[in-house]
Amino acid sequence: MPLQVSDYSWQQTESAVFLSVPLRGVSVRDADVFCAENYLKVNFAPFLFEVFLYAPIDDESSQAKIGNDTIVFTLRKKEAVMWEALSVSGVDKEMMQRIREKSILKAQERAKEAIEAKAATRREDQKYALNVMMKIEDEERKKIEQIKENERIKATRELEAWKKQQRKAEEQKRTQREDKLHQQEKQIEEGKKLKHKSFPRNSTTRNLATKGRNSENIFSEKLKEDSIPAPRSTGSIQVNFTPRVFPTALRESRVAEEEEWLHKQAEARRTMNTDIPELSDLKEEEKNPEWLKDKGNKLFATENYLAAINAYNLAIRLNNKIPLLYLNRAACHLKLKNLHKAIEDSSKALELLTPPVPDNANARMKAHVRRGTAFCQLELYVEGLQDYEAALKIDPSNKIVQNDAEKIRNIIQGTEVKS
Repeated sequence: MPLQVSDYSWQQTESAVFLSVPLRGVSVRDADVFCAENYLKVNFAPFLFEVFLYAPIDDESSQAKIGNDTIVFTLRKKEAVMWEALSVSGVDKEMMQRIREKSILKAQERAKEAIEAKAATRREDQKYALNVMMKIEDEERKKIEQIKENERIKATRELEAWKKQQRKAEEQKRTQREDKLHQQEKQIEEGKKLKHKSFPRNSTTRNLATKGRNSENIFSEKLKEDSIPAPRSTGSIQVNFTPRVFPTALRESRVAEEEEWLHKQAEARRTMNTDIPELSDLKEEEKNPEWLKDKGNKLFATENYLAAINAYNLAIRLNNKIPLLYLNRAACHLKLKNLHKAIEDSSKALELLTPPVPDNANARMKAHVRRGTAFCQLELYVEGLQDYEAALKIDPSNKIVQNDAEKIRNIIQGTEVKS
């Protein structure tokens, strides 16, 4: 049973009560202080100080200082009056228990309210931080979209300027041809006039004039025949193809799959969507997907990735069965951090690179590596490792792919350890 402390001292003013309680050699860390509106308790085993205050105090503004084996309380009164005593008189055990319980419940409610207020404040702070981050990300996204739009406009202007230059060159060539034809016609007319002058018209030489006219017609026909080249002679060309030799056994041969792949590529080259309205003002070579693919590759080499994507887009609209168009566009999307689009294009390229044969092995490996790179940049390391392992199955001796796959494995193992 704890020992009650009775050798305390107290003083008061109209607004405060100053109470000093000795600790009697007890460590400061072992002292337990509880202060409520009408109740004050200090528990420092084996001693106990407990007082039921004469009048209510403001426990939030009251203070306690511990030092020199003493606790000094500064209790702020709610009403500025002088107390007749420190504790209320005539308090029985039941009333004491009720005051204790009421004080403890009130303290718990206040602590709960403080915790809820703190949690609400933390939620508001998180909400504000989230709104700020979303605003910053939105501004960054708008900035990136503006940069992309500017690049697209720039590429479109360059393409229009190049088309205009080509049309201007064609106009100049046509004008030069027309001028040349006009000069030839003029020379022919001058030759005719000279012929008319060289043969006099009289009755005695009418037959000669008739012969002159006939010779003039022969001369003009000869000029026309000289100006038009003769048609080329017909002939036949023999083409011999070297037969393909497969040293492997027939049960292990992949001739059928290779023939299917070559057939699909030939069909893809023959497929042309020339009924697109946007292609009406383009030249013939600009309607060729292979020409557009080479154009996109050159733009990619100069790091003009948006213009390269435009070239690949038009080529895909012309022919959507060529896997290299999707593979090259995936590389552009990787450079521009369009990771989801890079994954889609790599997957489409793998879908078209079927059946898997040695002719398309390099393209399939690139598609797996590019899709795996996009997955890793999205922090989907397990999916990325699967693509890198698929690429290593195609080319097991590729050191770069081996090193990248090992790095991804280390990242996955490190993530599992941290979790």
